[in-house]
Amino acid sequence: MAQNTRTVTMKGNPLPLEGTLPEIGKPAPDFEASANDLSPVTLGSLKGKTLVLVSVPSLDTPVCDMEVRRFNKEAANLDDNVKIVTLSMDLPFAQARWCGAAGVEQVRTLSDYRTASFGQAYGVLIGALRLLARAIFIVDADGILRYCQVVPEVTSEPNYEDVLAALKNL
Repeated sequence: MAQNTRTVTMKGNPLPLEGTLPEIGKPAPDFEASANDLSPVTLGSLKGKTLVLVSVPSLDTPVCDMEVRRFNKEAANLDDNVKIVTLSMDLPFAQARWCGAAGVEQVRTLSDYRTASFGQAYGVLIGALRLLARAIFIVDADGILRYCQVVPEVTSEPNYEDVLAALKNL
């Protein structure tokens, strides 16, 4: 696993990130994650729409819950060619249960629990905890990375307005 000096913090404590942060303007790295039915999903299988890839530590935490609910609400105001996908290390069954309980229908959840393929490819794997850092990536319909926001403090929400402005500018 590639390890570097990039970190995020959790309650002020530094946590090193593993993997390589992709470059804006370059093709987004492929990954393989698991859908709620355990079927494999790759970036390639999602191409053709603008993707908002939302990386969270766990849907079962208050900040992640608020964040995904917020993106679910914002999805109603987005173009039909925009798809929001949330990735976490939560098991697919737990993700499906959470979405049902939270009434989240506009955001698709994928699990990176098997190989941490997304976490490694996008440089957001907190290896020591085997969790994903809070981050947002926007990939255009041609598969080019157009936006990246890695939230420095894992317990903080992202800058939603910045993400929505980036989407409008595509």
